[in-house]
Amino acid sequence: MKCLSLRMGLVTLLACGMIAVCSSSAVAQDAAATFKAKCAMCHGADGKGSAMGVKMGAHDFTSADVQKQTDAQLTVIISKGKGKMPAYDGKLKDAEITDLVAFIRGLAKK
Repeated sequence: MKCLSLRMGLVTLLACGMIAVCSSSAVAQDAAATFKAKCAMCHGADGKGSAMGVKMGAHDFTSADVQKQTDAQLTVIISKGKGKMPAYDGKLKDAEITDLVAFIRGLAKK
C-alpha cells in the first residue's frame, strides 16, 4: 500500500511540474507576442532600440540603467507611460504587464 501511495505522490508531483513548465512556456510565448505587438516598434525586436525608437528616446532594455530598475518601477512605466511612451494601463491586463516585465528581464540575458 505504501508503494502505491508513493507512486501516486510521485505521479502527482511530476504532473504538477509538467503543468508548471508548460504554463511558463505559454506565458513566455504570450509575453513575446505582446512585446512584438506593443513594444518592438520602438524598443526593437531584441530590446536594444529601433532606429526610430532611439530617436524618440526609447530605452535599451538590455542596459544596466533599465535592468537596475525594480519590477515595480518597470510596471509603473509600462502602466502609466513615460516621456513619449504611451500608457498601457487599460490596454493590457495586469498579468500581461507583469509578464512583459519578466520578458524585459530576460532580454538582458541574451
